[in-house]
Amino acid sequence: MSRLYIVPTPIGNLEDMTFRAIRILKEADLILAEDTRTSGKLLKHFDIGTHMHSHHMHNEHKTVDNIISRLKGGDTIALISDAGTPAISDPGFLLTRACIENGIEVECLPGATAFVPALVNSGLPNDRFVFEGFLPEKKGRQTRFLALAKEARTMIFYISPHKLIKTLSEFATYFGADRPISISRELSKMHEENVRGNISEVLTHFEKTAPKGEIVAVVGGHLEPKEKKI
Repeated sequence: MSRLYIVPTPIGNLEDMTFRAIRILKEADLILAEDTRTSGKLLKHFDIGTHMHSHHMHNEHKTVDNIISRLKGGDTIALISDAGTPAISDPGFLLTRACIENGIEVECLPGATAFVPALVNSGLPNDRFVFEGFLPEKKGRQTRFLALAKEARTMIFYISPHKLIKTLSEFATYFGADRPISISRELSKMHEENVRGNISEVLTHFEKTAPKGEIVAVVGGHLEPKEKKI
């Protein structure tokens, strides 16, 4: 029976690859990869010889119809991204939606994703949170910040290292310099780093130490000031 498998891959440490993920990738008729060069190294490491096609943000609109045709023809296809779970700030949503609209089974395997460990090890409330992914580059950026300024839930952002200082400065402007924050860098890798404090303190740290690698920012939610008792 044809099926689309959404297969998470490690965000750094290859030991985080699951046995089931390896089996699915070996058994699939085709693997859709965000970058075949990056994924080729992963497949070689686990001795997976399944053929790959490129499926990324620049071609996913053009390739969906062909993929749906292959699935309708009986193929089993696995979708992976460069790291983590596809469709989480990566390609995958359009294809998943198209499969559902065409009555094709979709199954997502559990596995690695960067924001969950960053949230859990932040020490900030995680019973309720909002995942914002990457902020808009220009258009809509200020509007997004203004909308989030009073957000009471813990907020999670993905940030490129060369934009971290600018983004932390914007956090201080819109959320307040004393808002608690945790920055997780290079999760699961050899040089993993977690920096916690208020926004002002964390900004000072990274102004002195240039950030490198993939970054997840976890920001405490807005707390209404308590009314003083008369």
